[in-house]
Amino acid sequence: MKTAVITGANRGIGLSLSQQLAAKGWDIIAICRSESEEIEAVAGMVISGIDVTNPDDIEQIKKIIGDQQVDLLVNNAGLLRNEELGNIDYDSLREQFEVNALSPLRVTEALIPNMVEGSKIANITSRMGSMTDNDSGGRYGYRASKAALNAIGKSLAEDLKGKGIAVAQLHPGWVQTRMVDFNGLISPEDSTAGLIDRIEELNLSNTGGFWHTNGEVLPW
Repeated sequence: MKTAVITGANRGIGLSLSQQLAAKGWDIIAICRSESEEIEAVAGMVISGIDVTNPDDIEQIKKIIGDQQVDLLVNNAGLLRNEELGNIDYDSLREQFEVNALSPLRVTEALIPNMVEGSKIANITSRMGSMTDNDSGGRYGYRASKAALNAIGKSLAEDLKGKGIAVAQLHPGWVQTRMVDFNGLISPEDSTAGLIDRIEELNLSNTGGFWHTNGEVLPW
């Protein structure tokens, strides 16, 4: 049985990924701030009370997982805030960078020793991190932090290629989750089905790419 570690797994996209991967026979290690009955029902292990921006919590994840093999890491935990030019909260921007960009790197670095040739990393990013695609402005912290995550993911893809580990940056679409007050255009279930397809297609020949859940290659 293959093992997937998923951050932000207690609700939204993380929960849906956990449910659909579990239905495909994966063992799920769910990492989250707080547990939910839904994630407990499908995960083999729930590591709750975790703040992915806290190095001590990352060490706790490492200790709990131990030497268990990780076949898939999904860096899904994220934070979306809005800023208006002229009234920007820079502490909020820093927090978004910590959650959206630095934390996936922290988690990945911690779990690389658990990965083997053929393991995969999926960073749940956003097309809002695309500079080419930005025609509406705003969302300074979210856009910049997701662009940073894309850059980090591309570097990881290059650095881990020699270990046989492939990395993808995946945009889930505008999903009906709490993050956007459920105003999205696509359900978590439909988004997740596409994300899993992209993960299954991921290999060393296409590592480092930036894809929409529907398979479209997105511009940087």
